[in-house]
Amino acid sequence: MTDFQLYFLSGLWHVISLDGLDHILFLAMLALPYTFKEWRQVLLLATLFTIGHTMTLVLAVYVFGHINSEPVEFFISLTIFITALLNIAKPGKGPANNINFIAVLALLFGIVHGLGFGKDFRMLVAGNTGNSFSTLAAFTLGLEAAQLIVVLCVLLSGLIVTNVLKVNRRDWLLVVSSFVAGISVTHIIRHRFW
Repeated sequence: MTDFQLYFLSGLWHVISLDGLDHILFLAMLALPYTFKEWRQVLLLATLFTIGHTMTLVLAVYVFGHINSEPVEFFISLTIFITALLNIAKPGKGPANNINFIAVLALLFGIVHGLGFGKDFRMLVAGNTGNSFSTLAAFTLGLEAAQLIVVLCVLLSGLIVTNVLKVNRRDWLLVVSSFVAGISVTHIIRHRFW
C-alpha cells in the first residue's frame, strides 16, 4: 500500500467509523433540508466543511501545541445541535433557502471539527515529516470522499422516504433533526468543560 492510499484511507475512515459519528451527524443535519435535485449546494457545503477541517489540520501540524479536548468535544457537539436546531426552527424553508449563511457555518464548523482531530493528525504526520503536504492532501481527499458518501446517503434516504414511502418532507426533517438534536444534547452535557 502506498503512502497516498494509507492516508486517503485514514481520511475516509476518520468519517466512516464510529469515531466519525460527529461528522456523520453534522453532515446529516447539513444535507437533510435539501432534495436530491439540490446536490450541487450540498456538495458545496460539504466541501466548505472539508476546507475548514483542513485549515485546522494545517494549523495543528505547523502552529498549535496541545489543545484541551474537552472544550473541543463540547463545541463539536454544539455545532451539531445548532445545525439541527436550524432545521427544526424553519422546517422546509430554513437553511436550504439561505445558502450563504449555511456556507459560512459549514466552513466555521469545519474548523471546530478539525480541532478535534488535530492532535491525532499531528501524530499521524509525525512519522512522515518530509511529506506533510502530500499526507495532508491524501487525508483531505479521503475525508472529502467519505463526506460525499454520507451526504449521498442522506439525500438518497430523503428521496426514498419522501417519494417512495410518501412521508411528508417537513415531518421527515423535523423528526430526524429532533432525534439528532437530542443525541447532541447528551454529548454537550457529557463534554461540559466548566
